[in-house]
Amino acid sequence: MTHRLASAARLAGLSAQRPRLMVAIWLAAAVACVFVYLAWGDALAATDDFLTTPEAKQVERLVAARLPGIAADTEVVVVSAAAEQAGGVRKALMRRIDELSESIAAIGPRDIAEVRSFRNEEDAAALISRDGRSALILVTLAGNASDAEAHVQPLYDLVREADGHDGFSVAVTGSATWGLELRALAGSDLRRGERIGVPVAIAILMVVSGALVASLVPLALAAVAIPVALALTVAMSEWFEVSVFAVNIVTVMGLALGIDYSLLIVSRFREERRAGHDVGAAISRAAATAGRAVSFSGGIVVLALTGMLIVPYSILTSLGAGAIFVVAATVAAALTLLPAVFRCLGERVDCGRLRRAQCYVQTRSTPDGLWARAARAMMRRPLIGLIVGCGALVLLSLPLFGMKMGMGGMQEFPDSTVAKQAFTILRRDFSAGLGSPILLTVEGDLSDPRTKALLKRADDLVTADDRFSVIGYEAAPAGDLAVVELAVNADVTSGAAMDAVHDLRERVAPVAEALAPVKVLIGGSPALYADAIDMISTFTPWVIGVVLGLSFMLLLVAFRSLVIAVQAIAMNLLSVGASYGLVTLVFQEGVGAEMLGFTQVERILAWLPLLMFCVLFGLSTDYYVFLLSRIRERYDQTGDTAEAVVCGVGSTGGIITGAAAIMVAVFAGMAIGDLSIFQQLGFGLAVAIAIDATIVRMVIVPTAMTVFGGVSWYLPRRLGRFLTSVFGEARAGEAVRQTARP
Repeated sequence: MTHRLASAARLAGLSAQRPRLMVAIWLAAAVACVFVYLAWGDALAATDDFLTTPEAKQVERLVAARLPGIAADTEVVVVSAAAEQAGGVRKALMRRIDELSESIAAIGPRDIAEVRSFRNEEDAAALISRDGRSALILVTLAGNASDAEAHVQPLYDLVREADGHDGFSVAVTGSATWGLELRALAGSDLRRGERIGVPVAIAILMVVSGALVASLVPLALAAVAIPVALALTVAMSEWFEVSVFAVNIVTVMGLALGIDYSLLIVSRFREERRAGHDVGAAISRAAATAGRAVSFSGGIVVLALTGMLIVPYSILTSLGAGAIFVVAATVAAALTLLPAVFRCLGERVDCGRLRRAQCYVQTRSTPDGLWARAARAMMRRPLIGLIVGCGALVLLSLPLFGMKMGMGGMQEFPDSTVAKQAFTILRRDFSAGLGSPILLTVEGDLSDPRTKALLKRADDLVTADDRFSVIGYEAAPAGDLAVVELAVNADVTSGAAMDAVHDLRERVAPVAEALAPVKVLIGGSPALYADAIDMISTFTPWVIGVVLGLSFMLLLVAFRSLVIAVQAIAMNLLSVGASYGLVTLVFQEGVGAEMLGFTQVERILAWLPLLMFCVLFGLSTDYYVFLLSRIRERYDQTGDTAEAVVCGVGSTGGIITGAAAIMVAVFAGMAIGDLSIFQQLGFGLAVAIAIDATIVRMVIVPTAMTVFGGVSWYLPRRLGRFLTSVFGEARAGEAVRQTARP
């Protein structure tokens, strides 16, 4: 371990030898990465995709190869008369439809492949509402569905301009419009979160650090690391689809961890300077202790995030990879850029001192301060405190068992969006599934009498089900594929649409394949979402197992205690479970949702629990390691577990509280956006960090270690010898412990 600490000090020393060059390199890299992101950021997708080929993906490829017309995206333009308009509405509506149809067709074949509106009574039955006040224009975009967003902008602009003219409202909905507005909302939510989260983080930093310059250094590091991670994320899109939401995750994680890790190193550097060391020595000592701690902590977070890469679904792999990139960039900047900044600033790092803030840190971060007294209070009746603390987390976790998982849909969009307005009328007056039908594909010889009879029988079965409306039928020119388009009057991502897909696969497909020599597959957008949920459910146990296993091994190596490793896993599971329960209670059950400004949803996002689990396990273990390292160090000196706990909690109280408060502020900034996706994620991460920094650190850790006493450090001899033979005598947590010394 000694040579590793020396290596960290040497790296810092090399960076500090030519500080201006190192700062210039990082600034140049950040500027270059900004240009990379601005130039190629549009390559990020607003929709999700599979990295494997489930049934719906097979249908997508089959239809694209043999019936490309169906594979193209169709947007639905909804035209409605104003409520106060009376008399001659139908004629006026038809004139308006004709005008809009001509205008849309005039956009040109580069973006518009086909425009269909009602021209006769047969069309009117499907494309005009029963009361004659609303009508539809079906617009097929050029190219295939994956290219739709590149062609929808002219249509979207035309609709926005036409809305409200001549007493008619005009709106458009569909996959491409959804993606277009989703991208815009993600960007606006990100900017709004930054406007709120960053100022709050600065205020907390000033209180914790006690100096203006020292509080700005962590923000500067985050501002450099984030562009680097964004550029790497964009570059990743050259090989597979990357979600646009990765930008939000990279930015939020970069702010939270960049500030967190920088705060640790800056605090250590300033401590060494106050102890009388010159700038060079302070840089080396800060790097050898706090720098090593940051490296170790970053490794913990990366190991937890690798669980997301297991699931072959683009949004999880892209969010996981983006988060890993920003952690790596943050650690690299902390280990190389910060020493150079310290050399350049020197004494000026303490400029703009705030006496009250500095007093706050000094009086509450010591073993005799507020946190130490709180730990002693909890430890007077440790068993009661442990039961109450764990009981509170179990109680908060109970709503988790009622969690329903699904995918985000149009119902979760803000009412102000064009896509939401059009969808509302579409569902009310027509069928919500018109723009995103279920595709029932029959592959085989269509001229075979058995296949003809099968298609007739399948049509009868589907028609008899009130949930479905047959809106189209197409046969491939080669006569080897038939596609029946079925509309379900529900949001494409709703539970009703998912259930319809599963019923078709379980009830219709097996019967059809038994009656004729054909292969029946169910696809379309609803089936894609159903397959995504099934895939996430299948891989979730594997992800949890990998993350728990890696975390357990890392903790075992760090502390050489079986009880500590198991205890850490159990406490992390409790805090994650409590955050799941609160997310379910607020967003699914609606408790307090309106008061907090959140959108109540039918189902929690299917990938959200997995993302939260990986992120929170990394962050929670990070704080736990920092706290337990200081406790273990004191225990090695005194052999007294109770005294070690008080010392550990008291010595780390200020820095952990400040770092946690900053993370809560950043994640809360994400939660105030319009998109329910970020509301759920930001709220879940914020409450989990708050729980971890209060109930877990202040109640459960001190009481649990007091109850177990010396047993807390139990390690079987054979296991101890094995760990020593593989990893050596020194514990991986040694560097972390050194950062907490008063």
